Amino acid sequence: VQLVESGGGLAQPGGSLRLSCAGSGFTFGYSDMSWARQAPGKGLEWVSGIVSDGASTYYADSVKGRFTVSRDNAKNTLYLQMNSLKAEDTALYYCAKGFGAGGPKGQGTQVTVAS
Repeated sequence: VQLVESGGGLAQPGGSLRLSCAGSGFTFGYSDMSWARQAPGKGLEWVSGIVSDGASTYYADSVKGRFTVSRDNAKNTLYLQMNSLKAEDTALYYCAKGFGAGGPKGQGTQVTVAS
């Protein structure tokens, strides 16, 4: 399993970023996928999940209404559109195989929200 996240960076409060995660080494289109994050000094937090065909999506209360998870199985790619970013969204963001934060993960992409 190989997962490579990209798209992180510095955003202002209220701004947007779009994260991507390229998957390989497994049957991406048959796998539920998740996003998780770890803020400085805190534990790993599950953020969002999407079932294998993209028909159902799930969100943590902390991001509901601001983040949107999607996937393109033809491209073996998972996305996380993050809008209305807040300082508390600052974290290292991971994509994970499976539903939840416990599955195989990539190296992460850093998101920093600051003015």
